[in-house]
Amino acid sequence: MKKLIQAILIGSFVLGQSFACDMNGLTGYLPENDLYIGVHDKNANDMTEERFNEIIDLADKYYRPIVKAKGGKLKWSRGWDNGTVNASAQRTFFGTWKVNMYGGLARHELVTDDAFALVVCHELGHHLGGTPTNSFPNNWASVEGQSDYFGTLKCFRSLYESDDNMAIIANMNVPAIVKEKCAENFTLDNDVALCVRSSMAGMSLANLLGSLRGNSGFKFETPDTNVVSRTNSAHPAAQCRLDTYFQGALCGERISDEVSNDDATAGTCNRSEGDTQGIRPLCWYKPEN
Repeated sequence: MKKLIQAILIGSFVLGQSFACDMNGLTGYLPENDLYIGVHDKNANDMTEERFNEIIDLADKYYRPIVKAKGGKLKWSRGWDNGTVNASAQRTFFGTWKVNMYGGLARHELVTDDAFALVVCHELGHHLGGTPTNSFPNNWASVEGQSDYFGTLKCFRSLYESDDNMAIIANMNVPAIVKEKCAENFTLDNDVALCVRSSMAGMSLANLLGSLRGNSGFKFETPDTNVVSRTNSAHPAAQCRLDTYFQGALCGERISDEVSNDDATAGTCNRSEGDTQGIRPLCWYKPEN
């Protein structure tokens, strides 16, 4: 009987510490890497601790009541002084929905402020991104590709829709295809600009992902042509992730149309409904129908 009780307690602890990404950076937003960018690293970008916290504060203000309404308690681990180049999400047995953000990622030379915000959105996406989700014991967690999709589909748009996005993208070197596709899918100028802005944040992250594997040359014009036989729950390739960010940005579903843990079509763009743009790429996603 004593051993049974111990087994139950150990099992509860394991479930309580379940991760969508490992908080030690081994299986986080990025694949395993040994990068470390300290606060005073000469190769760091111009990210400041103040800006780091401002971005997280904005996400917290918007999503804390949403998480609460779903029965969770949103908690942030703000590791500005930690040089780990990664991020992760975690849930505890007692209802804490945790997001772990590290200064090393925020300071990476390829990571823009918007790209850092998009990683914040990705980690929130593990908690809120809907199906497809991982299998036991992390079946609460949206898979990597779905978390990317949620990032531009809902989260980034929610956080920055009130900005003067036209002014923000004015000095960006935006590929023609991004301008064209965003203009095709949105009517209001600020919505078009927000689509462009989030797509460019995705490009920043694709370049970061590619740099870890010695790859480059990612383009919006050359999507990944691979087709999976079943949904990939692990990290897709960098081009595939760029495609996902771009498609999420192009989907015109309303922010208020929530995604679902049971219905992959809820709040998303789908081939089964005749959509040809804004849909999850087949390089990681296998549609149910």
